[in-house]
Amino acid sequence: MTKVPDSQTTTLTPVDVRVSETDVHPIQTPFTSQPPEPQVKLDIEHAPVEDDPRIWSNARKNVVLVIISGASMISGLSTNIQNPANGQIEQELHATPSQISLSLSLFTLAQGNFPAIWSAVSEFKGRKLVYLFSVALFILGSVIVAVSRNIGLVIGMRVIQAAGSSAVFTIGAATLADIYEPHQRGTMMGVYYSAPLLGPSLGPIIGGALTQGLSWRAVFWFLVIWGGVIFAAFFFLFHDTFRKERSLAYQSVLKRQILEHKLRQANDAAQIEDTHVSEKKTSEEGDEGQAAPKDVEAQPVVVPVADIKEIKLSLADVNPFPPYLRIWSRRNNVAILIPSGLLFAFGFSITYTCARTLALYYDYDALRTGLVLLAYGIGCLLGSVLGGRWSDRTLARLKAANGGVSFPEMRLESTKIAMWFLPPSIVGYAWVCQERVNVAAICVMLFLAGFFSIWIYTSTLAYIVDANTGRSSSAVATNSSFRGASGFVAAEIAVPLQDALGDGGLYTLWAGLMLIAQLLILLVLYRGKQWREASIERERERSG
Repeated sequence: MTKVPDSQTTTLTPVDVRVSETDVHPIQTPFTSQPPEPQVKLDIEHAPVEDDPRIWSNARKNVVLVIISGASMISGLSTNIQNPANGQIEQELHATPSQISLSLSLFTLAQGNFPAIWSAVSEFKGRKLVYLFSVALFILGSVIVAVSRNIGLVIGMRVIQAAGSSAVFTIGAATLADIYEPHQRGTMMGVYYSAPLLGPSLGPIIGGALTQGLSWRAVFWFLVIWGGVIFAAFFFLFHDTFRKERSLAYQSVLKRQILEHKLRQANDAAQIEDTHVSEKKTSEEGDEGQAAPKDVEAQPVVVPVADIKEIKLSLADVNPFPPYLRIWSRRNNVAILIPSGLLFAFGFSITYTCARTLALYYDYDALRTGLVLLAYGIGCLLGSVLGGRWSDRTLARLKAANGGVSFPEMRLESTKIAMWFLPPSIVGYAWVCQERVNVAAICVMLFLAGFFSIWIYTSTLAYIVDANTGRSSSAVATNSSFRGASGFVAAEIAVPLQDALGDGGLYTLWAGLMLIAQLLILLVLYRGKQWREASIERERERSG
């Protein structure tokens, strides 16, 4: 029997499961002639697999890292690259501002909600097939947008684009977990997550340059080319990293099948024993010359290895929707998802309306608009890197002060410093735009708003993961879905509110919403531990 470390364990083994020797949650059956031995724990992280990705060479792992990092840029680029081209699209396709808003809002909504589906499919079809299919879907959507002659087709195909672009960002982290040991993942995740943040920085410049030099259609042909390069990289260079033996979904199905097998064996044995007793009662003398039947209790029950190897998962086994309800059932999760969604919606709104303000009131072309929006992208990039480091440093300091014991809410302490500056930065942006001051002031305020909003957002996302141990992927998918819905609402109301209130009124309102978000974060900081532990206790009681 394979010996494995006692960490991140489950109570079953994927090969040669003998009920009388290595039971899964041992239960008494008619077969047990000996007391069951202690259950054997299996470390899912290190379950034996063929062609173990963890022992691949560093060069091979680096190829995987580069491919998925490059692919993850699709998500950020696709969201922001359209903004400088909105004016041309509106003129050429005779679209209304509300239709342009719809093309952006539906993109965000789809991109936020499709990840749960891609993640589920990758659990039984593997990573590579999902990557190839999703990128192909993205390319198809981009091609059709590039040749569209009406805004309705653009809107529909932007949804297809969003569905395709969302897969890599969702299962990329899972791919890194497939190939790197836990102690290596922090650095590699940092490299990986920096790639999508380049989208808000580079997207407006690329979009502006292509729109100004060629046309808005060139923006989407660029995405077709980028998608083609990524598809070729996945097809020729990427080797699937998924191993079902290290999947919790697979292990759950395995456990169920083992228990079902044991129950069938128990029922068969009970029927044989009942028949034997009945025959003894109806025969007065019996037939001493007959051979006695086999003593089924003396026979070890073995689940055939072949049966275990034939386990195949279906979509029903990896249903992503019940975990959503479990995430929402915790009060601390609800209280942190709301500010997370508001922060994302703010970032979506400010880049969209700023491009519109620059075109309408500063007479900026697409390229210059992209250069101004670069300030916001750089602020986001720096805020993510520095905010993440400050978050880790704060957690380490508080853990040391607490006798080496940490809990997830400690991380939110790092957001306090940014809370002092985010609302004033947003109000400053609101009124420099409203008063049409020099564009340099807009650049400064965009940088500050991006820097402090992402600083806070980074810690809230880390908390969502830390506070949902064993459900981190479901928690991230729930957050993605909620922020997608928030972005959809923000894009739909941005133009009407901008026209009615002006930039001054709109972003003063946003500053107030950020104050509410910050209060919710502080509420989780001080009350979240109590809520979380109470929720865990209720779940434990319900599960028996």
